[in-house]
Amino acid sequence: MSVEDILKTHPRPPIADLAALVRCIDECGECEATCTVCADASSAEDDVRTMVRSISLCLDCADACDATRRILSRQTDPDLTVKRTAVEACLVLCRACAEECERHAQHHEHCRLCAEECRRCERACQDLVSALAPA
Repeated sequence: MSVEDILKTHPRPPIADLAALVRCIDECGECEATCTVCADASSAEDDVRTMVRSISLCLDCADACDATRRILSRQTDPDLTVKRTAVEACLVLCRACAEECERHAQHHEHCRLCAEECRRCERACQDLVSALAPA
């Protein structure tokens, strides 16, 4: 079963284009897990002192992705301003985390992979913001 399958059973219509909504929810889940693993891997590196900002941003991004995924999964009587604000915050954190992880990508493969996932989630968030009706 997928997020799309369960959303299709909801008695209320989705808050935005179903494909954009599902992609954002799915990417938020992937990004949350990836950022959590990257933060943990960074904390185990020999150069951990140079990784402090990366660890912090990865954990913040993971929390934002988890919260956004959960907020977007609720479709009943939505406040679109709240939904949009959550997605925009997630987008900003994904961008910041990607930029920081890109700084370490040549030395740490987990940072390269994390940056790539953060960019995918950032794009999914941007696409959903565009799909949501204007405030």
